[in-house]
Amino acid sequence: MSSWDLWWWVILPYLALVTFVVGHVWRWRYDRFGWTSRSTQLQERRLLKWGGPLFHYGTFAAIAGHIMGILIPESFTRWLGIPEGAYRWFSSIGGTIAALAVIFGVVILAFRRTTVPKVRATTSPVDWVALLLLAVVIVLGIIPTMGINLLGAGYDYRQSVALWFRGLFAGNPDVAAISHAPLIYQVHATAAWAILAVWPFTRLVHAWSVPLWYLWRPFILYRSRTAAHPTEPGTSGRRWRRIGVRY
Repeated sequence: MSSWDLWWWVILPYLALVTFVVGHVWRWRYDRFGWTSRSTQLQERRLLKWGGPLFHYGTFAAIAGHIMGILIPESFTRWLGIPEGAYRWFSSIGGTIAALAVIFGVVILAFRRTTVPKVRATTSPVDWVALLLLAVVIVLGIIPTMGINLLGAGYDYRQSVALWFRGLFAGNPDVAAISHAPLIYQVHATAAWAILAVWPFTRLVHAWSVPLWYLWRPFILYRSRTAAHPTEPGTSGRRWRRIGVRY
């Protein structure tokens, strides 16, 4: 293992993870008022109505695909009886659908954020950095998904990138596996660690504030009532009147 590989594939990921955890703790303790997405729905709704759902649902699908492809070992899918060819086709088609949703969502949201002055004014410099890193991760994730695994010869990242990634959490990252992976996978992984490092200091923290408790909260009942004229305090049946008006 060279010093460059040690820095890039061991030290940098762990620094990003530490910054991710410590940064969230600091943000929650000292900037809880700023723990928000700073919604711009009041500034513009038409584009947000289409771009927001496409981006978020596509991102959720992409994250689920990464969990299945990286965190779940290949031996487990073989144990379930899923052929490798069927797994690759399923992951490629599912990843392509999620990628298309993310692409269209990002294009709409980027157009909205750059062309609507009121929305652009709410974006901080660190938010622009996070958006740029997200764009890099999305583009570098779409190219191997569609160009290599769906339309090309395919690449078994579960025998390289996945081994290194799971090894980070076990304290034994397989540096050789990731260092011999194609360059596009390496840059994709590096941009992902950079996003984790800046995450606590951007509006991305609102991802942890999803109101899941809405799923089991009690129903809120709204009852209507017949409108009635207000009465003066201490009287019965007398209407409000303007000051200085006599009857």
